Amino acid sequence: MSDVDYGQYEAGQESGSLDQLHEASGSEADYDSQFGVYEQDHHAAESTDFSQGKHVEYDAPGAVHFESDDYTNYSHDASVDDHVFAAEGSESSHQAEFSELDALKARFDNAFVSGTEFSGSDAALTAA
Repeated sequence: MSDVDYGQYEAGQESGSLDQLHEASGSEADYDSQFGVYEQDHHAAESTDFSQGKHVEYDAPGAVHFESDDYTNYSHDASVDDHVFAAEGSESSHQAEFSELDALKARFDNAFVSGTEFSGSDAALTAA
């Protein structure tokens, strides 16, 4: 076999970029109300009537006539009424909004050179 020279040479350049955009937004709103009514009232009334009397009647000459009456009148009335009023309440609200934005931009460059050389018959490879 004869001496063989074989050589290969390669060179190049690569470039690229990456653009990425992420956006999110949202909102929330809450409302709460709670009311209660309680009512109470008290009324009392009392009435008492008392009367006492006497009636006398008298007739004279001839046939004498005499008459006497005693009387007592008593009356009692009572009334009770209970009533209560109360009110309470609460009210609340909440509102929130958010938004976010993520942006990624990357640029990359790559340059390369490679070569191989083959010399002789003993199959030896070396890098250039």
